Amino acid sequence: MNPNEIIYRRAVAADLETIVAMLADDHLGRMRDDPSIPLPVEYFRAFEAIDADPNQLLAVAVDGLEVVGTLQITFIPGIGRKGAWRGQIEAVRITASRRRSGLGQKFVEWAIAECKTRGCHIVQLTTDRSRVDAHRFYERLGFVQSHLGYKLQL
Repeated sequence: MNPNEIIYRRAVAADLETIVAMLADDHLGRMRDDPSIPLPVEYFRAFEAIDADPNQLLAVAVDGLEVVGTLQITFIPGIGRKGAWRGQIEAVRITASRRRSGLGQKFVEWAIAECKTRGCHIVQLTTDRSRVDAHRFYERLGFVQSHLGYKLQL
């Protein structure tokens, strides 16, 4: 596989089973996601909402006919920083057989370029504290751990 031959595009509903399988394919995802077929209807509802929102981009990396990666970008308008837009990258996943191939780096670089195209001044992301390899990956790409984040499960 050559990461330069990969196509990056907006996800379509037919990609959903593969996307959910990638989300569930690690120690945290197994606790949070359900890749059983048929997929739970909540995934389709979420996909429809994301796909209809112009400030959301659920993307996939495709090699030939195979979806090999996914990520989601949320474009966030803000008043602070002179009305700067932010790009929030989440749920970055590469299929297990393609990890450590350079594909993840190319995909995140593509996502950053999408944020620039949309006029974002900042690109931000979060990653679970337990994902130490992911921390090193994002730092290699120039991301800086600058804030302390909090979440409230509802």
